[in-house]
Amino acid sequence: MEFGLLGAVEVRDAGVPVEIGHVRQRSVLVALLVEEGRPVPVDRLLGRVWGERAPLRARETLYGYVSKLRKLLGLDIERSPAGYRLVVDPEQVDLFRFRALVRQGALDAALGLWRGQALDGLESPYFDTLRESLHAERVAAELDRNDVALAEGRHAALLPSLRRLADALPHDERLAAQLMLALHRTGNDAEALRHYEIVRRRLADELGVDPSKPLQDVHQRILVGSVEERAAGPRQLPAPHPWFTGRTGELAAVGSSGTVVITAIGGTGGIGKTALALHWAHRHLDEFPDGQLYVNLRGFDPSAGPTPPETVLREFLEALGEETIPAGLDARAARYRSVVAGRRLLVVLDNARSTEQVVPLLPGPDATVLVTSRLKLAGLVAAHGARSVSLDVLHPADAREFLVARLGAARVAAEPGVVADLVNWCGGLPLALSIVAARAAVEPDFPLAAFAAELREHPLDALDTGEIGTNLRTVFSWSVAALSDEAARAFGLLGTVGTADVGLTAAAALLDRPVTRARMVLRELENAHLVQQHVPGRYRMHDLVGLYAADLPADPGSRLADFYAATARAAALALEPHKVLPEHESGHALTFGTNASAMAWFDAEHACLMAEQRQALGREDFDAAWLIGRALNNYHLRRGRTSDDIDAWLTALRAAEALGDPIKQSTAHRCLGANYIEVGQTPLGHNHFERGLELAAGTGDREAHGGAHRAIAWAAEFVGDLEKALEHSLAALEEFRAAGTEIRVAESLNEVGWRHACLGRYAEARTFCEEAMRLNDKLGHAEGCAATLDSLAHIAHHDGRHADAVAHYGEALALYRELDNSAEQATVLEHLGDVHAAAGETVQAREQWDRALELYREQGRDTEATALQARV
Repeated sequence: MEFGLLGAVEVRDAGVPVEIGHVRQRSVLVALLVEEGRPVPVDRLLGRVWGERAPLRARETLYGYVSKLRKLLGLDIERSPAGYRLVVDPEQVDLFRFRALVRQGALDAALGLWRGQALDGLESPYFDTLRESLHAERVAAELDRNDVALAEGRHAALLPSLRRLADALPHDERLAAQLMLALHRTGNDAEALRHYEIVRRRLADELGVDPSKPLQDVHQRILVGSVEERAAGPRQLPAPHPWFTGRTGELAAVGSSGTVVITAIGGTGGIGKTALALHWAHRHLDEFPDGQLYVNLRGFDPSAGPTPPETVLREFLEALGEETIPAGLDARAARYRSVVAGRRLLVVLDNARSTEQVVPLLPGPDATVLVTSRLKLAGLVAAHGARSVSLDVLHPADAREFLVARLGAARVAAEPGVVADLVNWCGGLPLALSIVAARAAVEPDFPLAAFAAELREHPLDALDTGEIGTNLRTVFSWSVAALSDEAARAFGLLGTVGTADVGLTAAAALLDRPVTRARMVLRELENAHLVQQHVPGRYRMHDLVGLYAADLPADPGSRLADFYAATARAAALALEPHKVLPEHESGHALTFGTNASAMAWFDAEHACLMAEQRQALGREDFDAAWLIGRALNNYHLRRGRTSDDIDAWLTALRAAEALGDPIKQSTAHRCLGANYIEVGQTPLGHNHFERGLELAAGTGDREAHGGAHRAIAWAAEFVGDLEKALEHSLAALEEFRAAGTEIRVAESLNEVGWRHACLGRYAEARTFCEEAMRLNDKLGHAEGCAATLDSLAHIAHHDGRHADAVAHYGEALALYRELDNSAEQATVLEHLGDVHAAAGETVQAREQWDRALELYREQGRDTEATALQARV
């Protein structure tokens, strides 16, 4: 069923129009739909449908309309003391899809949903007001789309629609600026200047005001011929808080340039630091034409440590269009400062833990930086010239105005003494006020005295240092008590998630609900201000909300671990179809059709996978803990994340030991051995290899024994003992042949060939590698083909067959790109440069080496980078 409000009101069932009755019955349907699942009191519903012209038996007529809608459309319209409530999936309503697409930046798709004037045909003062509001949303989206089109250079194609819209909205100064820019860029400066003069006179004559500063700036830049054709910069700011109130002095103190630390007196969370920063930022957007960067540094996140500045710098550089990111904090910070030099940029660093976390993220004198923190960050003020703006609790008058903005002046004025009590009990803490207001908003028929009475029964305890005297647990309990049973259960379960956020599909698995239903439950939590969808499809809690939720009794079972284990298994098999992994059951597991989709899922869920693996071990869910670690291995190798792989295998080893499974233990030991040797801890690596071989020998499992020999061969080669490496490679090949595992035989043939080549025995090497290539081709083993092509290229290079070597390396590189294996891409590029150098092609050689060097540094492979740099 689909509901259309962006035009004439219509309902379609599987694309077929459904008759929904006359105008008043349609009005009832729309008045319920627009509330997104919130109850509408009967009196309010009557006012929306009829205004002041309700018939004598309006209530009975309304009941009849609701009953007919239930029968016609099969809708579950609930009746409670709070009123009528209609819950549908937001995806079913074009208005809600429009808003979601606008938030995602998909403006063409959003505007394509409009079929004409919203709510066309509905008549009442309420619908007239709502129609005007929706029209304003549409215009805002059109203006946003214009900005995108202008930034992309589509000014000529945009001109006709800009002219039509300017005729319809003669006082819109943002639109006037867009039209002037489009005219200027098409060579029509005279018309652009005439349009400015028309707008200026109209504003003066009809409204008695001058044009705004942004419009004046565009006019002046056209006059002097200095309009800058800028590429669109990053626009990362979250939306401003809709009911921001007060803080006039603090907003003025922020100023307009430099570095500003916004902190809290008493260091409490929920004081409104982020709200102030975002409100100021959105009021000054025109001052930062080159973009806005935003990051939550998670300085006080109860479920994860502070975000390292190296990670933030990578994200900032990627947002600024950098394709290759240097390794190391100092190198990234230097690149960042170089990239943003001369740009009028705003950087918002939210929830900082320390001065040390912030300093590498300071971009230089041309940008403005806002830093929020619970701490004073005195070092940033003293050593880096930052200004400090400290927030205390809201003044009682501002707190009251906040409730007016949220609940309406009439409701607040009706109980002035009670409102004063609520403000007092909340201690001026904006977060507490927000939750109280949300609780009151969803119970519009309840007197505010009811909430004040609950507060008197549960006095607020001290928060943090006791300087503010609030206890948010009591306030949070109201919000939870107001939830449906399903949403309250979901809130408690989300408190068991040990990560900063959770994806929609994972949340659905945790709640054991279909994704569409889970989205509705999460929306209820969003409306109660208990979770936030900070990016599409991912949900998080405020620090204090998360702590409260974590204290609630909830039994998550193994559903989330099962989801991550089963989905990680599916993703790992998409990367390595021939991998042998144990089955794992989850009714919510995802599937992957491509290598790229599997890597993208691992990228998005990596932190959650690592955290859930640790939690699974703590819950003694050893099968899931083992499988998550095993499934992450190839992803870690492709991304060059050796340290993460060590962490995952240490957890997996503990799970394997608890299971008493020597094969799993042997696998973990040999992978840990390789990782430790790669990071320079050679003795520890050999200890793991020896233990892995000992365990494998004791099982009688030929494949496990072969795997242990293979790992030792790799370690021997790593330290330069090529004869030992070849000896163990041949032993591994023999074991794999005895076990009948063709995929491992193919890989071992290549490794034996490679080690022959390293010893200068190129004829033997070629024989083994060509046999490996035939078997890999037969099995469709893409990763094995790529590795063998690398070996054949090496052999051809040292045989003097440069053309063959370049061809083989080119094929290997293409396969590794298809597999999204950036670690091996770097190695192949280095070798390809060597071939070009041997052939006297120095320009091509330098190009390949430079690309390899960038990847080594990006992946943190300092040893390889240093060696290559020294060699070339």
